[in-house]
Amino acid sequence: MRPFPDPAVMNRRVIFFLRIFIAEKRHEKCAFPARSLAPGRDWRIVVAWGVNMGLHQKNGRGGNVALPDHGGPLSYAVAAAQGPVRLRYFAPPEHLRAYFGSLYLFSVSADNYADATRADVPQLRFMLTGSGDYHFQDGAVMATPPVCLLGPTMGATRFALEGQACVLGVSLLPAGWMSLHGGDASGLADRLCDLVAERGPAYGALLDRLREMEDGQAEDMAALCWKELGRLVKPVRQAIWELLAAVDAWLIGEGSPRIEALVETTSLSPRQLARLTNKYYGAPPKLLARKYRALRCSARIALDGDSWQQLCEEAGFYDQSHFIREIKHFIGLTPHQLQTEPTAVAQLTLLRRSLGSDVAVLNRLS
Repeated sequence: MRPFPDPAVMNRRVIFFLRIFIAEKRHEKCAFPARSLAPGRDWRIVVAWGVNMGLHQKNGRGGNVALPDHGGPLSYAVAAAQGPVRLRYFAPPEHLRAYFGSLYLFSVSADNYADATRADVPQLRFMLTGSGDYHFQDGAVMATPPVCLLGPTMGATRFALEGQACVLGVSLLPAGWMSLHGGDASGLADRLCDLVAERGPAYGALLDRLREMEDGQAEDMAALCWKELGRLVKPVRQAIWELLAAVDAWLIGEGSPRIEALVETTSLSPRQLARLTNKYYGAPPKLLARKYRALRCSARIALDGDSWQQLCEEAGFYDQSHFIREIKHFIGLTPHQLQTEPTAVAQLTLLRRSLGSDVAVLNRLS
């Protein structure tokens, strides 16, 4: 069990400690693992509406934080400088959890809004209102089509929205990528495509149906998407399921994943693994290991209040400069910024962890 955050971290957070109790409704109260607060005392951090402890903070510059709003379970808002930013999560139905991560409804009220997202799995996004551009980590800039398939990103990606925007998105796991796109994921890494142009008018028809719905029909939007996506999923060979399970476990099971361990588990050569992870995850094992190490560390800094200096040693970074560069590259913020002044989207994305076992572990990390 990791020690509880030191006072220097604690005094930047407003944390609610309650006695262990049984949640009456699954998403209304969410209990996180017990931590040592004082000898002989059994406590659990309990957060209403699934808001994790690290995001109940007010940073030194008076920045605003993600808090639950009136939009329903797993719905959060940040009073950003440009205006309110809202995000609501929906877990996939059980039969689709191996294909997709969370579905989310993102909205901003400002006429212009810019922020950044961390390195992530592929995303299917429907632009219900508004338009914008993505600015990828290699300098490429691409306009957002109405139905956008964003490939796996290997670095923080900036975006700029024009007009009051509302976006419905779905996180794609490798099996979902195979069903909706089917091509080599590395070919669309840090890029996007117009899914209507690439894969046919069915996606445009779904966008039209979503646009006809009212703002208060978020549950109906989610249900419609899951229904239509369920029709598109394709069976996956058992050998591929086993490979995906092995890679997922490798990425989430080690502080600093070693390629030798994956070679031993799969009995595949490094060259074979590179070809397969490029195809299904968008990058070779070494880059994936760096990406998920950074994502794991960022969550521990921002949500758990862990010391980033301690994580630098635990996770196998060369030194603190290396740690800062890696976090900045994959997250878009320095460790200090994650602790004290995370952006609105950084906070809201981290809250994906509130979904718990309702989504794949890989999606909670990314």
